[in-house]
Amino acid sequence: MTMTKKMMAMAIALPLVLGSASVLAYGGHHGKGEGRGGCGMEDGRKLMQELDLSDAQQQQLKAMRQSKREAMKAGFAGKREQMQAHHQQMQALMLADTFDEAAARTLAQTMVEQQVERRVAMMKSRHEMFSMLTDEQKTRFQQLMSERQAQCEQRWRDAKDQ
Repeated sequence: MTMTKKMMAMAIALPLVLGSASVLAYGGHHGKGEGRGGCGMEDGRKLMQELDLSDAQQQQLKAMRQSKREAMKAGFAGKREQMQAHHQQMQALMLADTFDEAAARTLAQTMVEQQVERRVAMMKSRHEMFSMLTDEQKTRFQQLMSERQAQCEQRWRDAKDQ
């Protein structure tokens, strides 16, 4: 097999292997946090249901979720193209005869900045949702999160001991 074919095979296999490893690390439950015994990112709706929200609060949350969903769908097409371009740039860096560390750092920095923007937007969205809660509901939410965190820490300790 020629060197080019070997490199192409590695370029194709590497993302598959890494993707499989990450799925296995989370127990095969993509995005649900269930692979760690229900720990990780909790489904916000489950917690919100335990807060005894008023009908008006429920309607506000529903409207917020719907508008966020629509905005996300609208912006996804451009983001998909950008993600594909980044992926192609990464592959070009990996397949090049020599490694261009400066280009790799620039690409990685760009990707990190975009992730920071996504996280800030997510935090802003959650802040908007939590701002409609009463002080008592916010306190109850913090209690629920503390309880879940303690449960998760115990599961992680138990899993580590096995």
